[in-house]
Amino acid sequence: MTDVTGVDFVAIMTKDHDKAVEFYGETLGLPFLKRWGNMPGSEFQAGNLTLAVMQPDAFGFEWAPSSTVIALQVDDVEATKAKLKEKGVEFRGDTIDSGVCHQAFFADPDGNPLNLHHRYAPKD
Repeated sequence: MTDVTGVDFVAIMTKDHDKAVEFYGETLGLPFLKRWGNMPGSEFQAGNLTLAVMQPDAFGFEWAPSSTVIALQVDDVEATKAKLKEKGVEFRGDTIDSGVCHQAFFADPDGNPLNLHHRYAPKD
């Protein structure tokens, strides 16, 4: 038995809160939800998932980039990739076609890995 009823948000660590807010809000275009008072933490909505960017030193943690890829669902990987490239985002390698989805990997300004993802095959 567990008392856990869901996941409220995923926190992405950043060395520079303001730069992360600009990237997730302006570059990626995610809707801004709120700032954590006067603390360096802010939330953005990515479809069904809330992404929080937080400057860890203000919360008693040390900064380190994540090794967990966050796959951002898009309707068209190539179209979104082109828009982000125009905004200076650098992608790592070519777009991948796995046989069920298209994926394009990149990172935020702190090196946290992100992925544009579009599943074109039905889930079994």
